[in-house]
Amino acid sequence: MSNRLLWKIGFIAVCLLIPASAPSQETSVQLPPGYSGSQTCKPCHPSISNNFLRTAHFKSLSDDKLKFEQKGCESCHGPGKAHIAAKGGKTNIVAFSQMQPKQALDACLACHSQQLGRANIRRSSHTTSDVVCTNCHSMHKAATPQKLLVKLQTDLCYGCHTNVRAQFSMPVKHRVNEGFMQCSDCHNPHGGDASVTKMAARPRMMAQGLQNEEPCLKCHVDKRGPFVFEHAAVKVDGCGGCHVPHGGMNARLLKRPQVFTMCLECHNGLGNFGRQGDGIQLTPSSHSLTDPKYQNCSLCHTRIHGSNSNSRFLR
Repeated sequence: MSNRLLWKIGFIAVCLLIPASAPSQETSVQLPPGYSGSQTCKPCHPSISNNFLRTAHFKSLSDDKLKFEQKGCESCHGPGKAHIAAKGGKTNIVAFSQMQPKQALDACLACHSQQLGRANIRRSSHTTSDVVCTNCHSMHKAATPQKLLVKLQTDLCYGCHTNVRAQFSMPVKHRVNEGFMQCSDCHNPHGGDASVTKMAARPRMMAQGLQNEEPCLKCHVDKRGPFVFEHAAVKVDGCGGCHVPHGGMNARLLKRPQVFTMCLECHNGLGNFGRQGDGIQLTPSSHSLTDPKYQNCSLCHTRIHGSNSNSRFLR
């Protein structure tokens, strides 16, 4: 018997095994009243439908055909039958371009409210300034595949924070423009938690580090501690007490051009606080600040962020 004859016999056998009235997967989907299914959106919105297949939203739905049909386009835009019957229009569908900021926020949080990183979004400075999800994210025409941002993150943040853009052009800076890091490494755009420094006032929506620490310690781990002898300024004021976060003119991002002028802001003899009640002590009389060797305090006090061996942070 020839191979061609065997192939024909096998094909006929397979056809006989398939029921003539087998229902298709399309017809087995039962949609709620008013819903038409995501497939009906494609003829009028082909580019949006094709781009949607490449987004994280589609990947979260594509594992279940029924889930995709019922909660695809219409999970955000609402039932579409009236929209189709009217041959389009923004009055018979949920159109995000027509929403008020609070409405857009509520629509996104219907699904995204479970993430802990967004727990403070309703009281964040972005939300109180009417900057909500749709100002930074684009569901259909995103410039970045992961977070669906409308632009690259640095360009997006610089659009509003122009003063910070200038700081990152300073001679000494964090390397954001070079792509080594990005804004969200230190900031949480959805709102930050209460801080353990600055009397629990966390500025500028700082991201939460390990054990609610400042995000600086995620990279500068040698400054983390805990130390036997803590530097009070580090614990009370945090890194921002001595350093500027984005960029500046001084070495090590210090607020002052010389180290001793930075130290003298606190070590001026004022106050009666501390364990001995003598405040922050003055520089010893043997240290003449007119002598260049005494003007760089950290030359001797190398463990200025905290020490396990010396209360004066010496070597």
